[in-house]
Amino acid sequence: MSLVSTIKSIYTDGACTGNPGPGGWGVVVYFSDGSIHEIGGASSRTTNNKMEMQAAIAALQFLKDSGQTELITLHTDSEYLINCVTKWVRGWKKRGWKKADGSPVLNQDLLEILDELNSPQVKWEHVRGHAGNVGNERCDVIARAFAHGKTLSLQQQDFSHVQQSLEQKSQPEDISRGSDFQTNPTIINKKKQEISTFVTNITNMELHNHPNTSANEELPREMRVTQLRNLVETLRIADEIAEKGFLITSSELADLMDVHASAVTSRGDEWRWRNWIVSRVRREGNQILWELERGDKVGGEEES
Repeated sequence: MSLVSTIKSIYTDGACTGNPGPGGWGVVVYFSDGSIHEIGGASSRTTNNKMEMQAAIAALQFLKDSGQTELITLHTDSEYLINCVTKWVRGWKKRGWKKADGSPVLNQDLLEILDELNSPQVKWEHVRGHAGNVGNERCDVIARAFAHGKTLSLQQQDFSHVQQSLEQKSQPEDISRGSDFQTNPTIINKKKQEISTFVTNITNMELHNHPNTSANEELPREMRVTQLRNLVETLRIADEIAEKGFLITSSELADLMDVHASAVTSRGDEWRWRNWIVSRVRREGNQILWELERGDKVGGEEES
């Protein structure tokens, strides 16, 4: 596969409603000739970190399939993702995908794919989210649209020649050898699948909006406003808990997030919820205590 224009930079972002909940991811590819190619996808039940990783996987796979050898910059607003890929993964692999404390690394399957696709060709760069950066803002729009099942028109380049090129390459140069490869449709189809899901579906990337996408849209405006007020109050409480350093139990945290308690305890020792980083502090009796810290005030997560 060879693109006519050179990829200059790629932006990625992920979004999730509920964390876990419906999620989406977005990728915006910028070419040297000024053209843009956008990619997106959705998952019915996922987490924000998974969507951040999935966006990066799609971006790196796109770069790999392009055949480009020039350096590119990959922009993401997830410092956690950057640290995972550029710092922590080396230690995790040495320890058999265990953290320093012996606990298993979350999302190992996605991290293994990222590690395989990553290369010195890629310069990872953090961009501040929701700060007016055009690429980041567009990725956020794409990711959120997919997460909410909304219709969105993506800027698409025509890569039909990619399919033809790969099909030609799937045939051996010396057909006189009589290899099954030249006529075996199973092998040829497998080769096509290796292009990646977003390339094979390159002309079919637009979302189709379903009737009654959100149940909230059917509610009277007064009820929706009331729900919004309740949400703001919930966020205010979370902010106060974080500011004063209060520790809360799993059940209390689940009530705050409006999820089942198992959805809290199954996420691991540290994860992100809305504006906060949630960390497991210690166990007291049969209760796990958690701490909330504003994510936008943290200089960066560290992992050994």
